[in-house]
Amino acid sequence: MKTKKKRQILPKEVRKEQLIHATINCIARHGLSAITMALVTQEAGLSIGIANLHFESKENLLRETLFYVTDEYNRGQRKILESEIYVDTSARIQALLDFHFSSEVTKETKMAVWFAFYGEANSRPTYQKICSLSDTEAAQALEQMFALAIREGGYLNLDAGFLAAGYTALIDGLWLNLLLAPKQLSRLKAKKVAQHYLANAFPKHIVRQD
Repeated sequence: MKTKKKRQILPKEVRKEQLIHATINCIARHGLSAITMALVTQEAGLSIGIANLHFESKENLLRETLFYVTDEYNRGQRKILESEIYVDTSARIQALLDFHFSSEVTKETKMAVWFAFYGEANSRPTYQKICSLSDTEAAQALEQMFALAIREGGYLNLDAGFLAAGYTALIDGLWLNLLLAPKQLSRLKAKKVAQHYLANAFPKHIVRQD
């Protein structure tokens, strides 16, 4: 007689992360509007009961998924901006550029989730608030670093806020192109475009890659 295999008991945070990763995969494949608890639990190989236990509702699961991806991104950027391992501002800017076009940040599933939630932000105040807080934190940190580079380089008539806004708009556009037309724009080419922008702004800090 076959014995029924017992489901492995894992810590709450492990189960939550399993469900969040399953949600990320489902959003990337099916879109945000198609997400159901049944679809996510099937992807995760878990029961709806477990999903309801940890998140109570689909909206809670989606909100926590958005928190997860924004927090992961901001922690990665914060680590570079606050680390003491970089010898100067040039190295720090280059490290941030490497991060923005790393395989982890530009992973198709992650970018699909980013843009899916941003597309819903105007009609979903909760999503808008999370995205806005994340954008504000990233923009402020970037502006502070650019302001330091401007002081160090003695660049005349440069505005750190404008440069940060321009860089952010550029990488957002490049990420969108990487998601929608990966055959036309490679990750390496996208990174070179962003590096060109930074080299024009900070020629004493960044070497242009033509």
